[in-house]
Amino acid sequence: MHVSFIPYGERSCVEKLLRSMEAQKFLMPMTKGKEKKAAWIPGQIRELPFGVKEYVFCKEGLDNVLRTLNAEDIPKGTHGISFKKLVYPFLRKFLKLKSIPEYEKKGDIFLWDRAFVSLIVLGIREDGEVVGVYVDDKGWKHEAL
Repeated sequence: MHVSFIPYGERSCVEKLLRSMEAQKFLMPMTKGKEKKAAWIPGQIRELPFGVKEYVFCKEGLDNVLRTLNAEDIPKGTHGISFKKLVYPFLRKFLKLKSIPEYEKKGDIFLWDRAFVSLIVLGIREDGEVVGVYVDDKGWKHEAL
């Protein structure tokens, strides 16, 4: 699962937020026939064009990530053209993102330091599934991060 966003604020605070996001671990379930196991996977930050960042994590953490980022869909107005109504939908289309899904607004959040940082969440991208070929996941089906 990928969440694309634009962070802005004091540079050192933005970098601290990104580091704390990368330090977050997620439990990724894997199956092999009727067997089940899981592996701890760290979150990853990727750089995209136009200053957009992409956070890659396991789909089981989607609600917590969206709650922590305080994700809201891009507003759609009827009068005039504003930056949010013109540029953000273009970025979403250019980056092949889906809109932000409905998620449970109440619940746990991650302890990422968001002081002096604002975020514009653009959308999500879902991953398919893959059967592992490496030593630790050989033959196990899991999300293709």
